[in-house]
Amino acid sequence: MSSERFYEDTLSPAPRAQKGESLLAFVADYTAIDLETTGLDPRRDSVIEFGAIRVRGNCIDERFSALVNPGRLLSPFITELTGITDDMLCFAPPLEDVLPDFLAFVGEDVVVGHNVNFDLGFIRAACRLMGAGRFDNDYVDTMRLSRRLFPQHAHHRLGDLVARFGIGEAVEHRALADVAQTIDCYEYMKAYAARRGMARVLPEHKQRAVSAREITPGRGDFDERHACYKRTFVFTGELYDMTRREAMQAVADRGGMLGDSVTRRTNYLVLGGCGYATTIRGGVSAKQKKAEQMKLGGYDIEIIAEREFYHLLGEE
Repeated sequence: MSSERFYEDTLSPAPRAQKGESLLAFVADYTAIDLETTGLDPRRDSVIEFGAIRVRGNCIDERFSALVNPGRLLSPFITELTGITDDMLCFAPPLEDVLPDFLAFVGEDVVVGHNVNFDLGFIRAACRLMGAGRFDNDYVDTMRLSRRLFPQHAHHRLGDLVARFGIGEAVEHRALADVAQTIDCYEYMKAYAARRGMARVLPEHKQRAVSAREITPGRGDFDERHACYKRTFVFTGELYDMTRREAMQAVADRGGMLGDSVTRRTNYLVLGGCGYATTIRGGVSAKQKKAEQMKLGGYDIEIIAEREFYHLLGEE
């Protein structure tokens, strides 16, 4: 496999036996992946579709697609989001039948995906559950790559890239369709960098935590009917589709208020699913524990997942 790695993480990587290396790299041979799931948490939710496309010499070589019966009914939200219905999954094979085929298809390839840490979390959880060993392939996250190449843009979701690069129109939110668009975006960025002779990009440095006091509204004409207006938001964990600063700015621009810690004034605690803070014990952050205690005590506080937060913003 020929590749030119133009940046290696300055942050300490996870042990190689547990997790592959996150690369900012352009490779010619790789497998792009995407999963559809019943929710956001690999500990509680399940995979309902695997999609993967193998690329050799920058050209599509082979495709893999499989539905998975999660052994439970889907929520209306997941059905609306993915187009996958309970009827479609009724006779689909269970995870233990699909996972070995998916792992064999990917092999030891570098994995490419958009916000791929989400997918990798579910794959690793499935491997542990099924006793399938470790999944420690190196990987390229096209969202991270886009943020590095195009820092002037605020949003780097897959749909944002598809529109920005003029690749095509949004397609159904299914695994294989998302994989195909991820490949298109990756190859676009590869060509973009090659045209500009970019052998390296600026090194990534760990960002210091952003404070609520640093965020000021970018506008003053707020819609007082908006769900965020005069409501106080606190964030915990790493978000998938926005940086913490972007999410806090979105709240402020809608007339909302921000906090750095959970207090009696907090109305929403937003849970990021991409990573957990060092204060987490037993999978729950200190902020979440406090919010749960306050909610039990009758305080006006809601604990919401990232996807629900985007619904509140009106971005989905």
